[in-house]
Amino acid sequence: MSNSAEDYLTARAKKIERKKRLLSIVSIISFVGSAGFGVIHLIQYASQPHQPTVVYTESLLEHQARGYELVLQREPNNQVALEKLSLLRLQLKDIKGSVELLEKLVKQYPNRQDYKMLLEQMKKQEREGDR
Repeated sequence: MSNSAEDYLTARAKKIERKKRLLSIVSIISFVGSAGFGVIHLIQYASQPHQPTVVYTESLLEHQARGYELVLQREPNNQVALEKLSLLRLQLKDIKGSVELLEKLVKQYPNRQDYKMLLEQMKKQEREGDR
């Protein structure tokens, strides 16, 4: 091989090594910088006072119930909305409201034994609550 070809290959190898080193340095700096920003954010977040997040289950249930009531205004015989709203009213301790919805479901779907059984249980619970 000629001297100029060897010089070219040597120069090219040195150039590639410099590019590799430069890319490695940039990568390390980027990694350290992003990790540093993450740590700074974590320290700032930890040092700030926080208000505890409290979800009021009852208000959430009432909100869901209002949603199903809106559906029933548009579609009074919507089976899913009637079912879900009766269960929500039961969770909200509105047994009378739950019974009314279950009675409607039993009238619409007389073959559904689960509706009938649940209605009987609710009526029994309602009678016991009146005592």
